Amino acid sequence: MASLHSHTLVKKGQRVAATRAIPLVMKRASVERAAAIARTNGWVVDVLPLQSARVGLVITGNEVYQGLIQDRFAPILRAKVEALGSEVAAMDQVPDSAERIAATIHKQMEQGCDLLLLTGGMSVDPDDVTRHGIRRAGADPIHYGAAALPGAMLLVAYIGDVPLLGVPGCALHHPTTVLDLVLPRFLAGETIGRRELAFLGHGGLCQDCDRCTFPHCGFGKAL
Repeated sequence: MASLHSHTLVKKGQRVAATRAIPLVMKRASVERAAAIARTNGWVVDVLPLQSARVGLVITGNEVYQGLIQDRFAPILRAKVEALGSEVAAMDQVPDSAERIAATIHKQMEQGCDLLLLTGGMSVDPDDVTRHGIRRAGADPIHYGAAALPGAMLLVAYIGDVPLLGVPGCALHHPTTVLDLVLPRFLAGETIGRRELAFLGHGGLCQDCDRCTFPHCGFGKAL
């Protein structure tokens, strides 16, 4: 049997796998037996529906908060969220303050957001505090770093069963990043942890093609 890569985003009616009999003619019983073995062992290919999430956007950064520069993250993230069938239920701009970021996280969760995307301040510079705000909010576990480029500084954390994604700054400049690899998997109900972030490394190097064809390429197609 030939199939698409694991974790490929597909649409209704799209072919995801195919097989054919090698001999010119074979008995139906052999085909039915193979299908029964597949069913007994948890299927060969599993297609998971994307759930509709209420997404909260937390846009961090003093310059944006003070109106010195215009935020460009929100429209990019909103487009990605809506393209996957979810909605942006809350959006807040906050300064580079771990306390304010933590408070905003809790506010959006109280508003019913079940997936949070946080932007800005994801590097290791001393004044980049978004990840500290996520920790202050009580997130556990926290996984900082992914084996994919662009997007190595992705942060994945959980507060209870609510995922929080710290979006690296490269999402502003690259049409496809590690966010495009993991966001559909979260919406499909998958729990992403250290192991999953590490396995992104196989195929996780974007080629920066002149014309991006993602998802019809090898980017992030881990084994």
